[in-house]
Amino acid sequence: MLRFRSLGSGSTGNALLVEARSGARTSRLLIDCGFNLRQLEARLARESLAPSQLDAVFITHEHSDHIGCAHLLSQRHGVAVWMSEGTWLATGAPDYAGRLHFARDGQPIDVGGALELMPFTVPHDAREPLQLRCSDGARTLGVLTDLGHASPYVMTRLADLNALVLECNHDPDLLARSSYPPFLKRRVGGNFGHLSNGAAAAIAQAVHHAGLKHLLAAHLSEQNNRPEIVRHALAEALGAREEEMLTADAAGGSPWLDV
Repeated sequence: MLRFRSLGSGSTGNALLVEARSGARTSRLLIDCGFNLRQLEARLARESLAPSQLDAVFITHEHSDHIGCAHLLSQRHGVAVWMSEGTWLATGAPDYAGRLHFARDGQPIDVGGALELMPFTVPHDAREPLQLRCSDGARTLGVLTDLGHASPYVMTRLADLNALVLECNHDPDLLARSSYPPFLKRRVGGNFGHLSNGAAAAIAQAVHHAGLKHLLAAHLSEQNNRPEIVRHALAEALGAREEEMLTADAAGGSPWLDV
C-alpha cells in the first residue's frame, strides 16, 4: 500500500509525507521539510507522528522553503537525510554526524524496506536539484515541483505513474501584475524557475492515462496564483470537472491520498 499527503505547500514552505506498507513493515519518508522545527513537529503531530518515526527525509534542493529545518531535524531526532552532493555543498556542507546520504540521478534508494525512490534531475536554479519517483513495487507516485520547464528527460520520468504531485506555481498574468521586482518575475517565469499553470496543465495532459488515480497540484504561489485558476486549467486540459481537481495549500496541505 502506498499513500501520501502534503503537510503544507506554497512559497513559504513545503513538506510531503509518503507512506508505504508491506506486511507488518511501514516505511515513512518526508520529502522536503521547509518549515522551522516547531512547525514541522506540529504538522507531524496532527498525523499522530513524531519525527523519530520517519525513516528518512529527502531534500529536493537547497532553497529555504524546501530544506528548512533538515539539519536541526537530523541532529535533534537522529533522522537520516538524503540529498544531492550539490545541494549539500550549496548549504555550506554541514556535518550530519553520519546521517547524510548522497542521492544521484537514476540511482535507486531503499527507504525502510517497503519504499523505493528513483531520483531524477530537473531544470531549476539550484545547484543539483532532484525530484522523485516513489514506489512500493506495485504503485508509483511522481513528485515534480520546482522546475522551470519539463525537459524531454523529465517527461520520461513521468511515464506510467499512478499519482502525481505537480507544481502549479503561478498564473502569468498575476505574476506580471504582481509587486515582485522585474528580476524576480524573470526568474520565476524563466526556464529554470517555476511552472506556470499552463505549463503544468500541458504536462498533466501529456502524462495522463487510465491508471493515473490522483493529480495533486502543489507549490501554488500565494501572491501569483489562485486555487480556482489552477483547477480550471487542469480540468480543461484533462477534460474533467473542476471540483475533481485537488490542490495543496500552505496551511493544511492536503488529505491523505491512497495511490
